[in-house]
Amino acid sequence: MTQPTPPRRNPAAVAAATVLVVVAIALALVVPIYARSTPKLGDFPFFYWYQLILVPVIAILCATCYLLLRRRPAPGAAAGERNGEVAR
Repeated sequence: MTQPTPPRRNPAAVAAATVLVVVAIALALVVPIYARSTPKLGDFPFFYWYQLILVPVIAILCATCYLLLRRRPAPGAAAGERNGEVAR
C-alpha cells in the first residue's frame, strides 16, 4: 500500500521560522549586547535580568516556530477513525 505524500510546507512559513530561530540564537550569543553591569534593577546588574527575560522570549519564539511549521492532518485523514475503523 502506498503512503500518501505529506502536504508541502509553505516557504514563507519556513523562512519566517528560520528568521525567528536565528534571532533567538543571536540574542543569546552576541555577548556585547549584555556584557555590562548597568543599568541595575534592584541589586541585579543588567546581565542577570537580561538573561532572565531572554528565557521566556526564546520560549515564545520557539513556540511560534512550532506553530508555523506543524503539519495539520488532511481533511479526510481522520474520517476512518470516526466510523469505528482502526488504522493499521
